[in-house]
Amino acid sequence: MDLKDNKGFKSGFVAIVGVPNVGKSTLLNKVLGQKISITSKKPQTTRNRILGVLDRPRAQMVFLDTPGVHRASKPLNVRIVDVALSALADVDVILVMTDATSPDTAAEQYLVQKLKAGKRPAVLAINKIDQVEKEGLLAQIEAWSRQFDFQSIVPISALHGRQVDDLMAVLEAALPTGPHLYPPGSLTDMSERFIAGEMIREKAFRLTGEEIPYAVAVTVDEYKEENSGRLIRIHATIHVERDSQKGIVIGKGGRKLKEIGQAARGEIERMAGTKVFLKLFVRVQKNWSKDTKALRRFGY
Repeated sequence: MDLKDNKGFKSGFVAIVGVPNVGKSTLLNKVLGQKISITSKKPQTTRNRILGVLDRPRAQMVFLDTPGVHRASKPLNVRIVDVALSALADVDVILVMTDATSPDTAAEQYLVQKLKAGKRPAVLAINKIDQVEKEGLLAQIEAWSRQFDFQSIVPISALHGRQVDDLMAVLEAALPTGPHLYPPGSLTDMSERFIAGEMIREKAFRLTGEEIPYAVAVTVDEYKEENSGRLIRIHATIHVERDSQKGIVIGKGGRKLKEIGQAARGEIERMAGTKVFLKLFVRVQKNWSKDTKALRRFGY
């Protein structure tokens, strides 16, 4: 695109924020048409800021998928929330997401306080509208309108794509005029190595019990292309906090770990477009989520 064609082009950063488990990562994956941010039904699945780039005919939107905002006290959760809140100051538009089926009033009020302090333009997306009655949805729209002066409120279903195009149009209109921030065709600034580790963590979340997600971290110890790129060899370690958790992740006769590995390998192969050899290890790191050094080592 030459400079003459670029007149009126828009670009900017959009932070996707909200309380835990409202569908932020699901929305990002939907608009990009490719999975880069992991999802599960368990809160705080997202722990890092995930960047995704959406190219539109007259705009480039750079999304930051952030962890769920809530009042945190445990060291890991404090760091996770800090990641989310830090994004509010560095973007052009804030996209607030809420779950129409399960409002979290206390956490949402905390988030609204942060929005008022930041004074950034904000758009509200009320998610999961396919699961609520119209009257209830209208009541939520009115309640949110009283809490904060959003530029627009757009009811959506991130999973099914309902009114997501309308939401993108609203966000594009709110962006400033500017050039591409990333080369056209870019998807993310995250490495395949990082995304592979996240996919392994997602499968550990989805395939184990309630106590496991908060105890799990993943490090990718080796990520190597072989056979002229026709094979990627990955060695990764799933870190847990207690011996009992190690037993759950491995499972009887190693079956659970094999299940996690098979599911993760399939996701990584779809992302990388090539065959993957994946070997998983499980290691106990006592109380890592409360250990400052361990949190840094695991990227938090």
